Amino acid sequence: MKWGCLVKRVFSILIMALIGSALGATSSLGQTREETPMDPVALLRQVDELYRANTSTADIRMQIVNPNWERTLEMRVWSQGMEKTFIRILSPKKDRGVATLKLDEEMWNYFPKIDRAIKVPPSMMMSSWMGSDFTNDDLVKEASLADDYHITLEGTETLHQLTLVPKEDTVTVWAKIIVTVDRETLLPVEQVYFNERGEKVRTMQFLDIKTYGDRELPGRLEMVPHNKEGHKTVIFYDRLELDVEIEEDIFTWRNLKKRFN
Repeated sequence: MKWGCLVKRVFSILIMALIGSALGATSSLGQTREETPMDPVALLRQVDELYRANTSTADIRMQIVNPNWERTLEMRVWSQGMEKTFIRILSPKKDRGVATLKLDEEMWNYFPKIDRAIKVPPSMMMSSWMGSDFTNDDLVKEASLADDYHITLEGTETLHQLTLVPKEDTVTVWAKIIVTVDRETLLPVEQVYFNERGEKVRTMQFLDIKTYGDRELPGRLEMVPHNKEGHKTVIFYDRLELDVEIEEDIFTWRNLKKRFN
């Protein structure tokens, strides 16, 4: 084969390869979100770990409201993955120093007035935390929705709807949870909890999207129980920092019993 013909042939092959590559790229770019299957487990795990990263620290306010009184707790929260959580109440003065420590599957609450740390058994994880409408498990995320529930994914043009039914070995009071996620932002919108009779027990809404570092996240969580008229608990994220350095002694028994003046 002559040199000129060889060059022309190689050039033609390169042109066809480039055209094929361009067509492939155009086809990929033209795919809509609908054409890309959504992994329900990955989506739910993202909801599980919404305010967490490798490490995180946050300043939050918890407003507890019922028909007879209202109070606000200010606290600082540290977390490391899903395994470690530490919460310290900063105010009001009468609750200052109360702390919660979660290590893997174990959890303790410390009460400085009696200078005693009380271990929270698994049977109490669904009990109220500090008289709020959030449970112990809600605060420290001992249970993983993605690991502990069977998941069915449905949805509309604007929302993903995840229906969760507990696995046989999951310890929970919820017979079903429905998690609604915005298709565009992939942020949760609402979680509705049902009892064994199929009745709505409580609803948590994710509200007030804010920017924390390089993430946009709901800045307010509102939990409303359906069986207690006039009750609700609202959590405000005043500060949230992700992937930050945390001192090694934060998640320790010694820090749990640290005295505050």
